[in-house]
Amino acid sequence: MAKLEWYLEYEIQVNRPGLLGDISSLLGMLSINIITINGVDTSRRGLLLKCRHIDQIKRLESILNTMETIKVTKLREPRLRDRLAVRHGRYIQRDADDKKTFRFERAELGLLVDFMAELFKQDGHKLIGIRGMPRVGKTESIVASSVCASKRWLFLSSTLLKQTIRSQLIADEYSTENVFILDGIVSTRRGSERHLQLVSEIMRLSATKVVEHPDIFVQNTEYTMDDFDYIIELRNKPDEVITYEHAEEPQMFDHSGFSGFDF
Repeated sequence: MAKLEWYLEYEIQVNRPGLLGDISSLLGMLSINIITINGVDTSRRGLLLKCRHIDQIKRLESILNTMETIKVTKLREPRLRDRLAVRHGRYIQRDADDKKTFRFERAELGLLVDFMAELFKQDGHKLIGIRGMPRVGKTESIVASSVCASKRWLFLSSTLLKQTIRSQLIADEYSTENVFILDGIVSTRRGSERHLQLVSEIMRLSATKVVEHPDIFVQNTEYTMDDFDYIIELRNKPDEVITYEHAEEPQMFDHSGFSGFDF
């Protein structure tokens, strides 16, 4: 029988010496292996577990619920956020009302890159929007995530080093293994009809697409926010308000149809 993975998270009610040792001993007696363990905030600890039978987990849950020193907050098959919480020692912030919106600060770029890299590794269509003020690290994070996911990235439009607006791709650039990146402001405000046709072609591909400034993109195209699978917000500090009042005007254009980053 294949081994099953589970995520256990508990909140410490009484912090006493040897608490983790007691839980580790309990897991050992139930023949449940610990894959990874880490604190996910000051009072909670998360563990990735592996066992052979679901009955082992049921017995574990029953025993843990009798312990007054901890309170079990999660015991489930691990989700992406669970794995990243254990890996980085913190949880990704998620919007309480809009479950597809995730919030990061610039100090958490490592966590953001890891999160997006895991999304990029998944097959099939995926539309991701990323919001943030200028020079907060949006484009750099997307590129770094592509590298971590061993994916080739292609800019349809960008302002990373110079203004780039592509109007055509060569045959092998249409691969569904690529990560396609576009700037919603540049594409909708400066893009030619041919560029917008190219964007529509790419949107129909069963591949990962990342749109910077998704709010501007949906204002000027037929797409809506409902079309996005994930929305990422990146801020310099927690209380920063993301606005488009000072959106930078394009300075340089590459009308050749090719970007220096397409390799």
